[in-house]
Amino acid sequence: MFRFRFYFFLIITFPLSAQQDFGPYRQKIAGTQLAFDLAAVPGGTFTMGNNAGQDDEKPEHTVEVSPFWMSTHEVTWDLFELFVYKDLEITHSTDKSLPARVDAVSRPSKPYLDMTFGMGKQGYPALAMTQYNAIQFCKWLYARTGVFYRLPTEAEWEFAAKQGQAEGPLDQQAWNTGNSDNTTQKVGTRAPNKYGIYDLLGNVAEWTYDQYSPDFYASLAGKTAVNPVNPPKELYPHVVRGGSYQSDLRYLTPTARDYSDPSWKQIDPQVPKSNWWMPDAPFVGIRLVRPLKAPSEEEILLYYDKAPIKDY
Repeated sequence: MFRFRFYFFLIITFPLSAQQDFGPYRQKIAGTQLAFDLAAVPGGTFTMGNNAGQDDEKPEHTVEVSPFWMSTHEVTWDLFELFVYKDLEITHSTDKSLPARVDAVSRPSKPYLDMTFGMGKQGYPALAMTQYNAIQFCKWLYARTGVFYRLPTEAEWEFAAKQGQAEGPLDQQAWNTGNSDNTTQKVGTRAPNKYGIYDLLGNVAEWTYDQYSPDFYASLAGKTAVNPVNPPKELYPHVVRGGSYQSDLRYLTPTARDYSDPSWKQIDPQVPKSNWWMPDAPFVGIRLVRPLKAPSEEEILLYYDKAPIKDY
């Protein structure tokens, strides 16, 4: 079979010897009491897509994914609010100050709504940020920790969900329209998958880095795509995965694809509309990935420092 390799600056192949210390770990946020956990996802070759699914899940195609770490839980307000509100971050800091590199990171405009939508804050997933906001949160984490975190690619997300899929009733693994009482739930309160990752399906949908294209998979058919990604070049649509507390169980599958839409900012009164918030999307959040081999500083900044596209 012809092998087709997608070169992408954030996903780098590496020798097997580099995997010796590859395992789960806890990332502490220096100067605070906060931390988050990451699971080791070994990577490998799998069949992406679903020929029995929706049209945009076809055709099935062979994909090779390099190992990466993925956060075991969706990003919660506990951590995300420190990024949103600098004053709050200073309050949480043990020395009541911020390093210059952290202070220099651009932060979201303060939302004019309660972005929890009354669904809970401590231990609950952060909500309704744009993809740009999610990437800038990753940049803030980089300034805070010195570790490169980013959004998963669509292929990485599906690999973690499909290859790690747990046995047993889906209702016990995913918060959905039938058991959520139409609200988000605290992260990690359903059963994890085989990698120890919680809420990949249900609770909140999760940003990926990819531009959504219904026929992207067709371009990969008959090839082994290595770390494929469809880099975002337009404001809409971007891929979100996993479904949410609003989703019916039949749509909570590792292969189901969804995407952002201008209607997610319909009630935003600003002109141009916010680069940071999607007040009509209280069902989308963030999960983090760290590639096993970090890219160069130049490549990292290329990822973090793309200017937002104005949304009129």
